[in-house]
Amino acid sequence: MSKILIRGAKVLGGEAQDVLIDGETIAEVGRNLSAEGATVIEAEGQVLLPGLVDLHTHLREPGREDSETVLTGTRAAASGGYTAVFAMANTFPVADTAGVVEQVWRLGKESGYCDVQPIGAVTVGLEGKQLSELGAMHESAARVTVFSDDGKCVDDAVIMRRALEYVKAFGGVVAQHAQEPRLTEGAQMNEGIVSAELGLGGWPAVAEESIIARDVLLAEHVGSRVHICHLSTAGSVEIVRWAKARGIDVTAEVTPHHLLLTEELVRSYNAVYKVNPPLRTERDVLALREALADGTIDIVATDHAPHPHEDKDCEWAAAAMGMVGLETALSVVQQTMVETGLLDWAGVAERMSFAPARIGSLDNHGRPVSAGEPANLTLVDTSYRGVVDPAHFASRSRNTPYEGRELPGRVTHTFLRGRATVVDGKLA
Repeated sequence: MSKILIRGAKVLGGEAQDVLIDGETIAEVGRNLSAEGATVIEAEGQVLLPGLVDLHTHLREPGREDSETVLTGTRAAASGGYTAVFAMANTFPVADTAGVVEQVWRLGKESGYCDVQPIGAVTVGLEGKQLSELGAMHESAARVTVFSDDGKCVDDAVIMRRALEYVKAFGGVVAQHAQEPRLTEGAQMNEGIVSAELGLGGWPAVAEESIIARDVLLAEHVGSRVHICHLSTAGSVEIVRWAKARGIDVTAEVTPHHLLLTEELVRSYNAVYKVNPPLRTERDVLALREALADGTIDIVATDHAPHPHEDKDCEWAAAAMGMVGLETALSVVQQTMVETGLLDWAGVAERMSFAPARIGSLDNHGRPVSAGEPANLTLVDTSYRGVVDPAHFASRSRNTPYEGRELPGRVTHTFLRGRATVVDGKLA
């Protein structure tokens, strides 16, 4: 592979430096570097980050290729600056056996746009009744370490305890979709004044918070790791903060849309704003931002949930839940966290690359931008401002809540082990 010299980039938002890529690795980081025959990228003023890692992506393949495929999903990921994504298990068939997770893993190898690490289902068929082949999935070629029934909650406390006990044996983690099902029957949006005014079934915060409280106590009892998916309420923040202070091994994620959007958008009845968990209040949004800044929430994860047009362009009650997010995540984080002064770019790198790679035990991603490390890198023009146009998305689906909204920042280049997957803002 040829040499690439990135000249004058602000590494993690710090001082301008040159970065020389030779083959699959970073050869040198310093000032006034030169390399004969190298392709030179003039990056003055841009921020260089380690390749982003998403711990929560829905790639839909196998089974729902009308929404997304591993190829289109990884193209979307690369466009957003990601070099690795964790693919959720709610496919058709469900990724609850070694055979299915290996299929997804191999499709990721073939796609080439980013690494795909499958997540295994906690229970057979996501039905919450019987543990899946957790050990077999971990021992498979895919080496699964994260398990989740995301889309559904593991609501049976005994099943959850057994899962936590099982994954402890090999250092795995159970990622919980915290939603008490009986409290959310028929729920359409956040429970509160707006849901009462609109006459839509309410989704109470306690439905999330009660499961998180139970699961952190179970993790403490077992001595295992639990990860909280798409945390969305101020109360959930307080429970996780308490659990961490107590020494419980819990991590948590927040989505970009929960950092920016509120339930007030549901007044439009535009189903693009229908999501699980639902958009919450302004108070919740501000609490989530503060918790991400102070480390109570460990990471940003997209919960990229593509749907075909017909599943969203319909009446609210019939619409599918979810939003695409891979191609806009970094811009939303720049607007909500960096431009508000809550995080610097080194903090963004921690929450969107280093920490998700650690939680998912992904050794070759989330690495420092230094000599000898894998050349998984993302170059961002932070001065850019542009209006979101889903017609230009690499994703197969267009269900973005940001259409027509101006967002800051643009990924100009993404490198996967030294190979450019995005060049000048376009897929290579």
